[in-house]
Formats: sequence, structure tokens, C-alpha cells
Amino acid sequence: MSKNELRKNVIAWRNALTPQEVKEKSAAIASRVLKLKEYRSAKTIMAYIDFRNEVQTSEIIVDAMQHGKRVVVPVTDVRNKQLILSLLKNYPEDLAPGTWGIPEPKPELVQPVAPDEIDLVIVPGVAFDTVGNRLGYGGGYYDRFLPQTRKDAVLISLAYELQIRPNVYPDEHDMPIHILVTEDRVLDFRHLCKI
Repeated sequence: MSKNELRKNVIAWRNALTPQEVKEKSAAIASRVLKLKEYRSAKTIMAYIDFRNEVQTSEIIVDAMQHGKRVVVPVTDVRNKQLILSLLKNYPEDLAPGTWGIPEPKPELVQPVAPDEIDLVIVPGVAFDTVGNRLGYGGGYYDRFLPQTRKDAVLISLAYELQIRPNVYPDEHDMPIHILVTEDRVLDFRHLCKI
């Protein structure tokens, strides 16, 4: 199976989840994230805004804001093929459909934040393996962005168990993640020598 076939298949499986399944599985995943010491100690977290049956991030964003954490979300700069990071002040009021319909801060509310200010990044992905590799959506935005973060920033991905595959065909430039949280388990890959 090719990378593109895998991406297409996993997205189709994810899209087949019912709204109730998405809600229940996302709540279980969020509950695990909120207990992580890496999350509790982070002062500035970056989170994606979920879209099309992705694991929902709203519970994590709301909790972070209630606990005085700074929450940063990505704005996609298609022309320069990069992510711009923006501080999120009011959730979800400050968001509007942006690139590809994904919610982003309204243009007049974008407040840039430097990548090196982030303690923890919640990295989206289509599929993951059990050694920390991630298959993204194919644009390379996160693979270009993640090397700009601090070496001690923790990279966490959220996934349904159905997104875990034996092989996600990583390339050399693909950045592995540190922790993967599913509805059933937390996998920590930091003991592996490549990270």
C-alpha cells in the first residue's frame, strides 16, 4: 500500500465514525491528555482546531484556558507553505472558517507567537505507528514547522485506535512525535533513540 492509499483509507474509516463515536472517543482521549504531567506543566500549548471527524480538541482548549495556559492555534499560510501561530484569546468566538474551511482566528484577531515559546504541541495526523511516526495530510506544513520548536517542547498526537497502522511509510524529513494518546492507551516514544 502506498502512502496516499493509506491516507485515503484511514480518512475514509475516520469519516465513517458516527458523531456519537467521535464525541465519546474524543472525550476519553481528552481525559487522558488532561492527566499527563507534560500537559499539566505546560504554560503555552499549541493545539489544532478539529475538523471533519478529527479527534476533538475543544475540551483540551477550554481546560487549558481555564487553568491560565496560553493557547496557540495555527493559521495556514498557503502562499508561503507555512504555519503562522496565533494566540487564541476567546474560544470559539475568535474563530472563523479559514484555509480549506478549517477554523482559524479571524484575520483581525491574529496575534503571532514565536515557535520557541511553545511547551507542548498537539500535532494532527492521519495515521500513526507504534514507534512514533506520523502520516500527515500531505502538505508538509507540520514537518516544516516542528523543527522550529524548542528541543524540549513535547509533541503529542491524538488518534482513534483505528488510525494506528503497522507502517505509515515515514520519510527522512518526517518528524516523529513523543506521545500518542488514543481512547484506549497512552504511548510514550521518548525512550526510542531516534527522538
